[in-house]
Amino acid sequence: MANLQDKLKAGHFVLTAEVTPPVSADRNELIAKAMPFKGLADAVNVTDGAGARPHLGAVTAAALLLDSGIEPILQFTCRDRNRIALQSDLISAAAWGVQNLLMLRGDDPSAGDQPDAKAVFDLDARQLMETARRLRDTGELPTGKKVAGKASFFIGGADSPIDPPAGWEPKSLAGKAASGAQFVQTQFCMDAGIVRRYMARLAEHGLADKLFFIIGVAPLRSAKSARWMKEKLYGTIIPDAIVDRMEQASDPVAEGRRICVEVIGELADIPQVAGCHIMAPNNDAAVPEVIVEARKSVRR
Repeated sequence: MANLQDKLKAGHFVLTAEVTPPVSADRNELIAKAMPFKGLADAVNVTDGAGARPHLGAVTAAALLLDSGIEPILQFTCRDRNRIALQSDLISAAAWGVQNLLMLRGDDPSAGDQPDAKAVFDLDARQLMETARRLRDTGELPTGKKVAGKASFFIGGADSPIDPPAGWEPKSLAGKAASGAQFVQTQFCMDAGIVRRYMARLAEHGLADKLFFIIGVAPLRSAKSARWMKEKLYGTIIPDAIVDRMEQASDPVAEGRRICVEVIGELADIPQVAGCHIMAPNNDAAVPEVIVEARKSVRR
């Protein structure tokens, strides 16, 4: 079966989902959360210490998904481990056959339940990408130490679309591409017009065709949650018109799913958009239905 990278290269519009590993040593709890996505999502993100809180380890969780027939996207955060530990986890991921990696900075510990925890940040996301690329392409660690076996990594980075003002240049994204990023998953952007203008600017700088862009969307639960995301969640874009629709809906949960499917359809009409990443905090059950409905309208 084609993997995520193959599908993207073939021009298939991908739909990815996300699971947060449980605070549990019972592998069945993770599998139960992920199985509704099997056969529906093209890949499933495994978060790494989401919210600056401990969970079942991300490398282990990704391996368990892979063993269950679900293609994972393994998130790596720079917050918790020094370069030695990060390099060891990259080798471990390769040993399990995990290919898709999403490199992230990670939330500051002050956002979590142990705010006195010491943040590491020995590497930043770009340096971690460079490490993974070197391991893949040369079979070496940054020290020059040879690593046996094969690391078939497909490397990703994060981004937040904006409505680009005059003169704006995508310097951060260009740096990630130079460091080895091959695909991008973004923060929530429920405005196809902004995405279209953003992708046009990226095209001017030669990035729209250099990276695969997977835009973050959400099946909203309520007008209250939509407003909170819009106002409090950094980088999130939700138009006022969508908040108004949620406010007026007799069944906000169903309306949130409909809006998400509509937005996915609009984003699929933008040639440079390669897919959507569906994130649904506290609303995981909505994601499989959104994927099924979106597949009916997306023709690539």
